[in-house]
Amino acid sequence: MGAPDKRSLSGKLPARTYASSVPRQLKRYYGRGDFHFVTFSCYRRLPLLGSARRRDLFLSALERVRKQYRFAVLGYVVMPEHVHLLVSEPQEKNLSVVIKALKQGIARRLAHAATSQTELFSPPPHFWQARFYDFNVFTDRKRVEKLRYMHRNPVKRGLVASPELWRWSSYRNYCYGETGPVNLNLVFPAKWTVRKVSLK
Repeated sequence: MGAPDKRSLSGKLPARTYASSVPRQLKRYYGRGDFHFVTFSCYRRLPLLGSARRRDLFLSALERVRKQYRFAVLGYVVMPEHVHLLVSEPQEKNLSVVIKALKQGIARRLAHAATSQTELFSPPPHFWQARFYDFNVFTDRKRVEKLRYMHRNPVKRGLVASPELWRWSSYRNYCYGETGPVNLNLVFPAKWTVRKVSLK
């Protein structure tokens, strides 16, 4: 994703509205066994995930939803104003239901919290921008491309000097084999139909 207006990091409204970047007639393709690169943003790209506590809460919510709907998380990054996920299709319901449950759950928990002085005086009417972007990933090359994009995002944005320093991504799991707050469950029991994926 492109770099946001710098004013958004201070809690001020950016010059553009993010809603226009998610087509209203966007078609979603489920049931083909693809992985999905999912992107969704905070309301008007405000940095509503700008604190470590909020990003931690988001990852805890993601892990709960992963268990509830039984899907694989291959990679993730939580930025101050948006989130990228690389996931399988869930065993329960569909991906649209999963993302809705995830967004609603975290919004409820953080509905009355403030991340900036601006929010204290003019809290946004919503936590999340409506809808989400979904890209089907069906080749190993594209899977690696999306993982690299996610892991490099904090560095590109200037939040950290190297990807391992941003602890709200799956980078350290891939690079060092560390166990993070979200289980990258790449090997499934036989009754699960999602294909196995190598960490390498």
